[in-house]
Amino acid sequence: MTIATLAKTTKQVPLLFEGLTWREFTAVDRLLDRPGYRLSFLDGVLEIRQMPGEPHETVKARIGALVELYLLMAGFDFTPTESMTLESEIGKVKREADKSYKLAPGKSRPDLAIEVVFSSGGIDKLECYKRLKIPEVWFWDDGLLAVYHLRGYGEDLRYEKISESEEVPGINFELLLRCINMVNHVDAIKTFQQSIEKD
Repeated sequence: MTIATLAKTTKQVPLLFEGLTWREFTAVDRLLDRPGYRLSFLDGVLEIRQMPGEPHETVKARIGALVELYLLMAGFDFTPTESMTLESEIGKVKREADKSYKLAPGKSRPDLAIEVVFSSGGIDKLECYKRLKIPEVWFWDDGLLAVYHLRGYGEDLRYEKISESEEVPGINFELLLRCINMVNHVDAIKTFQQSIEKD
């Protein structure tokens, strides 16, 4: 039996406005606080993205359901922080992940940020997360998953691409990706759960 997978979509390009101060950015951010748009900021560059709709939301919800199922079954005491706004005036950065998680009680910021990419170009997302000191970032893009873990200290912070999660140890990325890319949501959840239970 062949399992149907999600179709690739055309990527949107965000609007970029350069040369803004943090104060100007926060004024624009308040003015454009409307559903369907997401604003990010890095080093004076304002990025405005229109949310791409159902395909993006479907993948985002699928990833969330699978990751949360794994976290529950693996015994994590986690808190979903969804698209929590993360910002730093000192770091000149504002970003909202598609999904984010605190993986233990008492954390002030998420341990894991997940981006579902349906656009191209724009500001450097990894640089944003580095300045926000998010330990691990996952990118789903055209059916593939790239995982980055924060390394170093102080001025020497950098992301390293990794093949196994350090924040969510034991999660099988091959299985996760296969289930993310399945067309039927219920089949994807059942397949993922059954495979975890066998291990």
